[in-house]
Amino acid sequence: MRIAHFQRIIDETYGERDAQRGLERTFMWLVEEVGELARALRGGDHRRMVEEFSDVLAWLTTTASLAGVDMEEAANRFGSGCPKCGERPCVCDSPRH
Repeated sequence: MRIAHFQRIIDETYGERDAQRGLERTFMWLVEEVGELARALRGGDHRRMVEEFSDVLAWLTTTASLAGVDMEEAANRFGSGCPKCGERPCVCDSPRH
């Protein structure tokens, strides 16, 4: 599934409810889901990890939509490799920027 298609599905499914909740409260749900993902990673249950990764992806996507960000555009920042050095694998001194 393409990222733009996923974002459209999430918007069609949850967009109205998320807009009513607002950006700040929706972002807080995203943070809560990241915590649930952390617990799933520690637990090592593959099925639960898949569920939590998908929840985080959905909440990240709806948060981006509320902020007016196209997730495909955001993903394209990494389309050529590291956005700073342009290499794959990254050859920068720091692991993340």
